[in-house]
Amino acid sequence: MNDRLRILVTGFEPFPGVPFNPTQPLVARLTHLRRPALASVELTGHIFPVTYEAVDRQLPELIEKHRPQALLMFGLASRTPYVRIETRARNAITTLWPDAGHTRVRKGSIADGADAMMFGPHTGKLLRAALSAGIDARSSRDAGSYLCNYLSWRAIEAVRAGHGPRLAAFIHVPPLERDSISRPKDAAGITLEQLVDAGEAILMEMVKLTRAAIREIV
Repeated sequence: MNDRLRILVTGFEPFPGVPFNPTQPLVARLTHLRRPALASVELTGHIFPVTYEAVDRQLPELIEKHRPQALLMFGLASRTPYVRIETRARNAITTLWPDAGHTRVRKGSIADGADAMMFGPHTGKLLRAALSAGIDARSSRDAGSYLCNYLSWRAIEAVRAGHGPRLAAFIHVPPLERDSISRPKDAAGITLEQLVDAGEAILMEMVKLTRAAIREIV
């Protein structure tokens, strides 16, 4: 493994009721950025199918293969018109709605008897980075009870294991129109270009935070 800083950037595929997931083009744009500050950063993108089985299988595989020092994850909040920086993963999982593979869980918690798990104080700095891009962004304590929260839980578990990523973050993004690239900037809602600008600011801050976290253990 080389000495480059390694960050895994993830999104999700479309899922029932959501034929277009903006995290797919967002991850593609972010992982192809060419910036001097990213010259020594290895960015790997991945799009998860919206199933519990895929998260449980693919996340450990990605960590084992790429050895990322940070996980920067994006998901769609279809009823929220702003960017949400999640601060924790709840020990909750919906029994009402099946995933995209038609799997319906039978209990409402991920782990028996566990409390919510926090991402950490770095989420405040990620929020400030998003706001610096001129986008409406807010802190959130509720990542829901579907795949976004489930991935958040598994990611925090991976950080707490101590031999994997040092930091993880989950960002909920609002829905976009398919033609948002050509939409005027003063139109209602958030365009893909605005979302990429905010995502870039968050990514750049994540790079700084991860380098600092690594220095703490050297």
